[in-house]
Amino acid sequence: MKKRLEEFEYIRNGTMDVFAFLNYANGKIYAECHGDHKKATFLEVFRNHVSNIHTIEPLHYVMDNLSTHNCYAFCQLVAELSGIDCPPEKELNKQAKRVEWLNSDTKRIVIHFTPFHGSWLNLIEIWFGIMGAKVLNESFCSPESFKKAFDSYVDEWNSLLAHPFRWSYDGKGLHEKTVKRFTKMVLSKGEQLELSFISKSLSLMVNIFENYFEKVSSSTWQHLIDAVSLRYESISK
Repeated sequence: MKKRLEEFEYIRNGTMDVFAFLNYANGKIYAECHGDHKKATFLEVFRNHVSNIHTIEPLHYVMDNLSTHNCYAFCQLVAELSGIDCPPEKELNKQAKRVEWLNSDTKRIVIHFTPFHGSWLNLIEIWFGIMGAKVLNESFCSPESFKKAFDSYVDEWNSLLAHPFRWSYDGKGLHEKTVKRFTKMVLSKGEQLELSFISKSLSLMVNIFENYFEKVSSSTWQHLIDAVSLRYESISK
C-alpha cells in the first residue's frame, strides 16, 4: 500500500467520542459512539452495557481515574444497578471515599481503577491500538461516516476476530523505565508540566524509592536527582 502524504494542517469535520468495554474472557467488544464525553453520556452508556449482560453474576470493570468514573452520580448508578441503596452523598463527599466504595466487593458491580498514569494497563488499550490501525488510517467526511466505519469494524471484530488477550509482559525493568521516563520529562518539559502532574509523579517516585529501590540502578536515581535539582534551580532563578 502506498503511504499517503498529509499536510500538518487539516480540516476537522467533527469529533466523536468512543466508549468501549472489553470482555476479557472472550475478547468481544461493546462500544458506542457519541458526540461528547459528558458525565450524563458516560452514565447512559454504562447503563446500556450493564443492561446487555443477562446474568446475576458479579461484574468487574477496570477504568482509569477520569473524574467522571468516580463521581457521586456514578456511585448512585452503580448502587441502582447492583440493587442496593447508595450511601448518602455526605458519606462519599471525597474522591478517595467514592473510589473505596466503588472498589468494594460488597455489591454486584465492582470498579477497579488503574494507577495514575497507568491507563495503559487496561487491556482495552490493546484493542484501541488494533482498531486505530484498521479504522483510523483514512479520513472521514463527517462524524456519521466515522461511526459507520467504526460500528462495521466492531461487528467484524465480534463475529470473526475476537479473542482473549494474554499478558506477556512480566514487569521486568518497569520501575527503571518509569524513573527514566519521568527524568526525561522533567528535563525536556519541566516548565510546561502542570503542578498536579508533578505532584502525582513525585508521589510515584517516592513510592518506588521506598518500596522498589533495588529495582532501579543507582545511576538512574542519580540522573533523576540531578534533573530535579537542575529544574528547581532554573525555576527559583
